Amino acid sequence: MSDRPGVLTSAPPSFTIAQAEDLALRIFDISGTASLLGSERDQNFKVDAEERGRFLLKLSNAAEDDAGVAYEIEALLHITRTDPDLPVMEPRRTSSGSYWERVPGEAGATHLIRLFSFLGGRHASATEVDLGAVSDFGTTLARLGRALRGFFHPAAGRHLLWDERRAADLRPLVDHVTDGAQRALVTKALDRFDERVAPVIGSLRAQTIHNDFSLDNTLLGPDDKVSGILDFGDLTHTTLMCDLSTAMSSVMFGRDDPLAAAEAVVGGYSSVTPLEDAELMVLPELLAARLGALIAVASWRVLFFPENAPYIMGSVEEAALLLAWLDAGGYEDLARRIGPPGGSGAGVSIDALRERRRVLGSAMSPLSYDRPLHLVRGEGPWLFDADGSRYLDAYNNVPVVGHCHPHVTEAIATQSRALNTNLRYLHENALELAERLCATLPAGLDVCMFVNSGSEANDLAWQLARAATGNDGGIVTAYAYHGVTTAVSDLSPEHWARGYKPHAVETIPAPDGYAGIYRRDEDGWAERYAAHLDGAVAALAERDLKPAALYLDSGFTSDGILAPPPAYGRELVRRIRTAGGLFVADEVQTGFGRLGDHLWGFEAFGDDVVPDFVTLGKPMGNGHPVAAVITTHEIVDRFAEKMDFFSTFGGNPVACAAGLAVLDVIESDGIPGRVAATGTELIEALRALADRHPSIGEVRGRGLLIGVALVTDGETRAPDAALAGRVINGMRGRGVLIGTTGPDDNVLKIRPPLVITGEHVELLTTVLDEVLEDAT
Repeated sequence: MSDRPGVLTSAPPSFTIAQAEDLALRIFDISGTASLLGSERDQNFKVDAEERGRFLLKLSNAAEDDAGVAYEIEALLHITRTDPDLPVMEPRRTSSGSYWERVPGEAGATHLIRLFSFLGGRHASATEVDLGAVSDFGTTLARLGRALRGFFHPAAGRHLLWDERRAADLRPLVDHVTDGAQRALVTKALDRFDERVAPVIGSLRAQTIHNDFSLDNTLLGPDDKVSGILDFGDLTHTTLMCDLSTAMSSVMFGRDDPLAAAEAVVGGYSSVTPLEDAELMVLPELLAARLGALIAVASWRVLFFPENAPYIMGSVEEAALLLAWLDAGGYEDLARRIGPPGGSGAGVSIDALRERRRVLGSAMSPLSYDRPLHLVRGEGPWLFDADGSRYLDAYNNVPVVGHCHPHVTEAIATQSRALNTNLRYLHENALELAERLCATLPAGLDVCMFVNSGSEANDLAWQLARAATGNDGGIVTAYAYHGVTTAVSDLSPEHWARGYKPHAVETIPAPDGYAGIYRRDEDGWAERYAAHLDGAVAALAERDLKPAALYLDSGFTSDGILAPPPAYGRELVRRIRTAGGLFVADEVQTGFGRLGDHLWGFEAFGDDVVPDFVTLGKPMGNGHPVAAVITTHEIVDRFAEKMDFFSTFGGNPVACAAGLAVLDVIESDGIPGRVAATGTELIEALRALADRHPSIGEVRGRGLLIGVALVTDGETRAPDAALAGRVINGMRGRGVLIGTTGPDDNVLKIRPPLVITGEHVELLTTVLDEVLEDAT
């Protein structure tokens, strides 16, 4: 909150015209005729002294202090010295030689009184000026900024609600916004500010600025050029760009061409003061913060002065309309128009980046899509490229609560500013995260061991399983993926080199009831798939091996995304335990609510299926590296008989802060339940498409892990990988990102951030419908 709350909540002075004339004569030796001018929190009079000219007599709000007035006076004097041609008011001295005095008012209050030269011109609205005048408006603002560039004053640090850098101070005022739609818009604008601006604003240029440079506070001459700069009452030391965003809001109000107006004012400003890329990147969000302040502050102030509601609330409707425009895609449109579009990647060619990518080596996995994407930022379910184009991300399962969720990013930033160390020291974050994770799992799974990635988690589980069982064999599904370390790459047949078969690993067929060896219309098909585990155990025995563990991704993501009935999981786990092995539930892809209804994927097999290990990764930190193995004390104690465990970065305070924030969002937003509802809606919509497109053989999955199997023939169910490739590239061209999976690479892989809603479902299915129509 502002440290001058009384200025905004105290009534303005109420001197009469006669009193104003008397004060002008007694204090400034100016004899003239006074007339009242409009003002929001002070009282202004025009004094016409005939031969001596015209003056502005200002009586300040009783809550205004001497330091603030001194700051404003000194700034005006500095401007007249550094750029004498700028049309600012000139302060006039009192008869005693000072620039202000205190005079008594009503009820014992006192008011600061000042006199200035009077500036001529007219006020104009945004719709009354052309783009040339808007550009000149920006040029004048930049000149004013340059004139103040070297100025400082002890009162420069005063806190103002209008200072966009302090947008967080508006939060307590949002509840006073009675219009629900406007309140939601302001809240979203402040959330966006916290996410995009707050982390970088401290690195941007800062100085004393006018802080309310608008058409209301400027006068225009006959040529529509600025002839007067008024009201320095919000002067403060803050981010330079706050001046420009305020000017943008003023010239964009009510116009049919808001983008053109924004481009004109930014262009005029840049002709004097070139803008840095980092400043341009946050201008849309600073504009939104200004609009949010207009709505929130007015809604709060009108409580104190309801009789003045038409004046106080005069700009709220226009501010809300412009904020709604930003929320409906205007942020991206504005970023493209004023540049650098999309962010730090603007102007860098895709070909140049591909050439530079050679430094990553020839073994690096290839880029996605025929036309690679150069992504520069994300928000919720959206990704944005360097040209400012946005894409619905229906592919990346890491940002489980949405790209750059403000609660997660703030938790990471806050903790990283305080401490980041390791688990050889005590810290609450790791303990709280471990306790909260264990509390979500069946009884007995009560030890949490932190690492940095899903691969490391599966590797550690493998070490623990071998130590606990004394066995060395592993069993996985035929096209599974469990990680990249030496040990778990052997457990990842998806990445086996041609002809390679690890000595200690056996595979079982994935339970594909559509095109696999057993079909869904056959009795006991799922149990027949599970029975293959006995064959894998026997094959290991032929090499004098016993199974240490069965690894299972309950969404069968790499096997083509499958959703077998609970009987499959129950029977598979029963058989592995009978054979002396343990069950590793690999939740790296399916955990944290992706399958809906439950937090963990293995829960789809029923309450009686309890893993020996649960491995976590990818979404655990919403993109920040953090992972874990959760198991039992008994298993860990067997391992500890021979060695201990430590990971330098595993469980560090910053990583655990990210993990805790993710759990916070999942719990507060009811993510699993939302996923179940949205997933059902999406699956039904995709199945409706299958009725129109015979190339869709099957739609399958749970929650928001969905596979769409594309086939050349519905009878033979032969996979159509070529069509799948055309589809994902066609959808990329239309702004929707998905992938492919499965042994034949013919299954469309749809696994968006878990925050998508019905509107995103409609976009995804509409685009898929169009692309299938074009591609077949």
